[in-house]
Amino acid sequence: MANRHSTIPPALAQERPILRVALYARVSTSNGQDPEMQLRELREYAGRRSWEVMREYTDVGVSGSKETRPELNRLMVDAHRCQFDAVLVWKIDRFGRSLKHLVNALADLAAYGVAFVSLRDNLDLSTPSGRLMFQIIGAMAEFERALIQERVKAGLRNSKAKGKCLGRPRRIVDAARVRALRESGESWRQASIPPLLNEKRRFKNLSA
Repeated sequence: MANRHSTIPPALAQERPILRVALYARVSTSNGQDPEMQLRELREYAGRRSWEVMREYTDVGVSGSKETRPELNRLMVDAHRCQFDAVLVWKIDRFGRSLKHLVNALADLAAYGVAFVSLRDNLDLSTPSGRLMFQIIGAMAEFERALIQERVKAGLRNSKAKGKCLGRPRRIVDAARVRALRESGESWRQASIPPLLNEKRRFKNLSA
């Protein structure tokens, strides 16, 4: 895996020729949306660049916010195996579900020696201008992460100022009772249940 703390992975420091590419397309719903439009433009672009299309990966009916996308997962595995030199997508938002995910995924591809090209965004990470754009994207991701952290800290400070108790409520444990229940053969799970809740469960079982 790439170093997530570095904005620009070492693999982006050198240019390498692109001969074999993988195409990735995604549509959020199968109703009226067809990934073929994206793939057609990607095939034409690859043809103009004399790139050989090794495989096409398509996620249909999968939201961009989903943690898991089957075809994208397969693409990353094949990239790790160096089955192609670059990943070609129609737009960045078809690939990354968030700014953080995009930066991490691009860093992983770079660590594998695989370039990334976004057709509509004119982004080619195999070129100097593309690497500069990736630096900007990485800086934006770090800025977004810092903003989120600051908002969380501000929310916690505000809650404390209002006297709210943060975290799980404290539970007072009767050690003698727990010991007695354990000696009577109760499990740790049963012994840890508060007495009142235990009585309610026993009453429910008797009345069932």
